[in-house]
Amino acid sequence: MSQNGAGRSLPPGLPPDAHVVCDKVTKHFDDFVALRDIDMLIRRGEIAVIIGGSGAGKTTLLKILIGLDKPTSGAIYVNGEDIVPLGERQMNKVRQKFGMVFQYSALLDSMNVLDNVAFPLREHTKLRDKEIRKRVLEKLAILGLEGVEGRSPSQLSGGMRKRVALARALMLEPEIIMYDEPTSGLDPLTARMVDELIVETRERFGVTSVVISHDMAGALRIADQMYLLNKGSVAAHGTPAELAHGKCELVQEFFESSGINARTVVQEDLEAEKTQVRIRGEKA
Repeated sequence: MSQNGAGRSLPPGLPPDAHVVCDKVTKHFDDFVALRDIDMLIRRGEIAVIIGGSGAGKTTLLKILIGLDKPTSGAIYVNGEDIVPLGERQMNKVRQKFGMVFQYSALLDSMNVLDNVAFPLREHTKLRDKEIRKRVLEKLAILGLEGVEGRSPSQLSGGMRKRVALARALMLEPEIIMYDEPTSGLDPLTARMVDELIVETRERFGVTSVVISHDMAGALRIADQMYLLNKGSVAAHGTPAELAHGKCELVQEFFESSGINARTVVQEDLEAEKTQVRIRGEKA
């Protein structure tokens, strides 16, 4: 067991690729318990989806994970370092390891696309405008957004706004991308495109992804691990297949209330993955 400066000792038996770890994280607001003994292990490069109903504690956990709030007790390890006891100056360095894609994208209507995406570079670096513009255009091109840098957010479709928000989140080359309800308010086709974008971003940039979502079908398709929060506690966690085929009544009720057949979604995703593997093999 190793010791992390002024922080708590690392939990024993963690895998070497552990990227974000919650150890008994609890959060009180006066007498109200928002989170209780949250244990979570997110490996490097994984897509972890946190699901749950309204008031389950998802937003509180998100704020704690990125250092905007501190837990009442417990530890949060990022790259093996307990970030809970860190001061504001140290936390600012940790936050640069995170990129954030906000619900409804949170683009500034007073700025065009280029200036929205450039915002983190202008705030946190001393790069000249020419270099900033070059980096922004490169990132937009990678995400299929060539030629939109002069448009305002109101001139973009919902899917394009999500891509612009993702480009902004990637500008400081973070290790971890946090997505807050990324498909909220989108039509089913655009929501499916955003799910695919999350997977593509993981594969292209090697980032670890943490997704807060109520979209059960999307969560089952993209997650490596899923965590169901209920009344501030982890009610269940596992792979999509484990949850879909498990016997946890709360999980099954959550699936049913979402109007999906979880086992069918998981099976369809498995068949699609097999097809992609076969196609890649044929091309090779």
